[in-house]
Amino acid sequence: MPEVEIMIGGRAFEVACQEGEEHYLHAAATMLDSEASVLTEQIGRLPEARMLLMAGLMLADKTAGVEDKLKAMQGRMQELESEVEQLRNRPAPEPERIEVPVVPESVTETMAELAARAEALAAEVEEKLGTEG
Repeated sequence: MPEVEIMIGGRAFEVACQEGEEHYLHAAATMLDSEASVLTEQIGRLPEARMLLMAGLMLADKTAGVEDKLKAMQGRMQELESEVEQLRNRPAPEPERIEVPVVPESVTETMAELAARAEALAAEVEEKLGTEG
């Protein structure tokens, strides 16, 4: 079991840890040292036990805040996952029917016949006017 020296509040401590856990121990010690430094700057030198207790409580307070935020985020994530699941399970909307007016072929043919008759009548009228004039 490795022995690791950590610094907290300007004081050295020898701590044993599991093989491969040294990195985590150093990270935790850095966090605790950061809180101890804040205390030392604000209050001055404290007895070792009191400094460690206060720094630990400050970290615990931060941790509790993070845990509250995490729970709120997990709740929100569950809401969103539920909403996504509802959207996935909802039947697809019916396709929107759009009607485009189409002139039936019979009407088109009738209109063409009427146009042809009107042109023929116009031609007759022009011919009669041309011969009378």
